[in-house]
Amino acid sequence: MGLMNPSEGLVGVGWLTVSAVLYLVALGVALRCLPWAVLVRERGIQHLLFGAAVVMMLMWTLRAGISPGLSIHFVGMTTLTLIFGWDLAICAGTAALIGLTLMGRESWTEFLPNALCFVVIPTLVSYAIWRLVEWRFPKNFFIYLFLCAFLGGGIAAMSGGMTMGALLWLSDTYPWSKIYHEYVRYLPLIMFPEGLVNGIIMTGMMVFHPDWIRTFDARRYIDEQ
Repeated sequence: MGLMNPSEGLVGVGWLTVSAVLYLVALGVALRCLPWAVLVRERGIQHLLFGAAVVMMLMWTLRAGISPGLSIHFVGMTTLTLIFGWDLAICAGTAALIGLTLMGRESWTEFLPNALCFVVIPTLVSYAIWRLVEWRFPKNFFIYLFLCAFLGGGIAAMSGGMTMGALLWLSDTYPWSKIYHEYVRYLPLIMFPEGLVNGIIMTGMMVFHPDWIRTFDARRYIDEQ
């Protein structure tokens, strides 16, 4: 759980521009890094990616909150990042957000801040945690599951939520005291269920379809142990 999605007009023009630049740069690099040849050739990957985007879109429609822009829901970008890699995760998350916006659940005016906080920040944080685990820790099934999926999911959601909170505060949408009392102080409670959901999904994937996970090498993590 964890990101706050702004309603129309909540983010100021200056910070809207900053969000646009950061998101579009990340999207451009992701599109450049995509394994286009594999995507065109493998219909199974296309179907899996499309299905993941649809599931994300449906999951993001379930939310709760008091004030506009301070709503809570599951993020799930850590799972997408671990399964598809950061580049495909950004594209799948963008597709899900476009679907939500077309359905009228999000505003086109706030699409770019939403994309930065819903998609880019959680994805890059999840990817950075995975790279750190790969670099510093032994290749172990449970280390990967706990640090990358469970802990990574919680930290990624918190990072995205704090980013949106900062945008709303810097835009003078709400005073920091309101953001803190309605959202920030609940982040420790939000992180656990977010991490749990990502951990459960990744456990199932690692047991039944490890070959579908781009960041998980079953030979190194299981066979060679």
